[in-house]
Parts: sequence; structure tokens; C-alpha cells
Amino acid sequence: MKRLWIGCMLLLVAATARAETLNVQVRQAVLRASPSMLAAPVGQIGYAETVRVEERRPGWVRVRATGGMTGWLHESAVTRRSLTLQAGAETVAAGASAREVALAGKGFSEEVERVYRQEASADYTWVDRMEQWALNPAQLAAFLDEGGVRPQGGTR
Repeated sequence: MKRLWIGCMLLLVAATARAETLNVQVRQAVLRASPSMLAAPVGQIGYAETVRVEERRPGWVRVRATGGMTGWLHESAVTRRSLTLQAGAETVAAGASAREVALAGKGFSEEVERVYRQEASADYTWVDRMEQWALNPAQLAAFLDEGGVRPQGGTR
């Protein structure tokens, strides 16, 4: 009986250890129905929320959020690092700086940011304005339909 109990506990520990968890490293990560930027959104997950990986495909992870919502996230939206917001701090706990979070939210890498900074005459007024725009998923889907844009597999 003891052996059976110990065996069950070992299996439980092994199963728990295999479950990979990641943290959202962008302001709002859009969960999608399939692994494509053109796929229909099924929900959103906020910065520093933890998700459990259920499946991986090149560039994408299918995850389950804390509330049970599932969907696909682009790998650039998540990290293995533990993230915690600290009000008024210049850094985010566990190693991600406020600058890194801002860059990730914009989709910039350090290399891309370095190239943009070299262009002294660049005016980012419209970039700053566009960051404030919120996209209505229905309007975005209509725009893509009108242009004949389809994700791989043909459905959204």
C-alpha cells in the first residue's frame, strides 16, 4: 500500500514538473483561435499574468490562462522570467526593466531600437499616437475580409 501511495506521489510530482508555465511580458497579449496573427481573437491576457503551456508550434504557444481561457499566443508575448509590477518603480521585479517592457509592448527588440535611435531626424509623434488607438476586432476582421487576407488554413 505504501509503495502504491509513493508511486502515485512520484507520478504527480513528475506531471507537475512537466507543466511549463510562462508569464505575459507585454501590456495586453491577444489570445487567438489558431497560431496566426490573422486568427480570430478569443480573449486578452494582461502583463505579468501566468499561463500554462499546452502545445507548441514554431513561433507560437497554445496556453491556458488562470481563468481557464485557452488560445494561442505568439512566443514574443511570453517569458519564463517571473514578472511583478512595482508601482512607481523604474524596474520590474525579477530582471525586466521598464524599458524592456515598453520595447516588448511595441514589438521592438534591442537591435531594432538601436537602429531607430541612430536616425536623429525621425519624428515618432504618429507612432506615439497610434499606440493609443484601440482596435475593434470586428472592424479589423472586416478590413481583412475586404482585402482578401486569410490566415494559413483559410479560416479565422
